[in-house]
Amino acid sequence: MINWTHVHLMINHFPVIGVLGAILVFGYGLVRKSDEVKLLGLGLFVLIALITIPVYLTGGAAEKVVKDMNLPGVTESYIGDHEDLASAALALIELLGVAALGGLFLFRKSGALPRWYITLVLVLSLAAAGTVGLTANLGGQIRHTEIREPR
Repeated sequence: MINWTHVHLMINHFPVIGVLGAILVFGYGLVRKSDEVKLLGLGLFVLIALITIPVYLTGGAAEKVVKDMNLPGVTESYIGDHEDLASAALALIELLGVAALGGLFLFRKSGALPRWYITLVLVLSLAAAGTVGLTANLGGQIRHTEIREPR
């Protein structure tokens, strides 16, 4: 039987892998000087921002399931650390998605992205990738004692 924890675990990989993939596409567009590929990268950032919402929303339900099961080694501190960083990751990815969507609309006719905008997207995307990666690592530590840092 599938519960919210299962759903959360199934879909939580999309933001981690997706934002990295979108960075690669966007970066490839920059290197190749291809406006179409850069716009594709922006579209992928928007898609990842949308996918991240259900990932975040299923986290609360997953937390309840895990707490109710009283699993050995699962503590509030590991869940809380993951939850706190997940909020920051969501905010960064959604900000990136809004910036990407704005760029798609603002520069749709010219296709040429200004240098300041490219810098903004790269900074946001790298910050989002780092934060979502750390969030995933903390999420893994909830049940995987072999990857936990000694406390």
